Amino acid sequence: MPRPRTRMAGPVLDSADPLALADFYARLLGWPVVEREGPRPGHPPTDGWAKIRSREQDLKIEFQFEEHYTPPVWPPVDGAPQMMIHLDIGVDDLDTAVAWALEAGATLADHQPQQGVRVLLDPDGHPFCLFPDPGLTPA
Repeated sequence: MPRPRTRMAGPVLDSADPLALADFYARLLGWPVVEREGPRPGHPPTDGWAKIRSREQDLKIEFQFEEHYTPPVWPPVDGAPQMMIHLDIGVDDLDTAVAWALEAGATLADHQPQQGVRVLLDPDGHPFCLFPDPGLTPA
């Protein structure tokens, strides 16, 4: 059987407050929130689902409510919730991008395992990495 055509569209992140997390990433990346739902009747006020999409329309990130969401611990610690995924975000200027992420609501992780890459945590505790992308030219 031949392999069917496939395309990775992007991740879905669990969150205790997915609408707020979508707003954070929309600001951080400059991507619009293209869909937003919730909260559903009978659910907590932070219940919901949202999607942001790149301006090129080739990538998306979705955010879904998880009632029992517990932020991962970075770096990993035995017995604590572990990171299941992280986002790598290429930037044209690392220092400027870190300052922007902090202003948008991220925090700088205490543990920085790599020179020239910065690990930050989004408002729900998901780690993400900023790294210089040689394919991007400064604005």
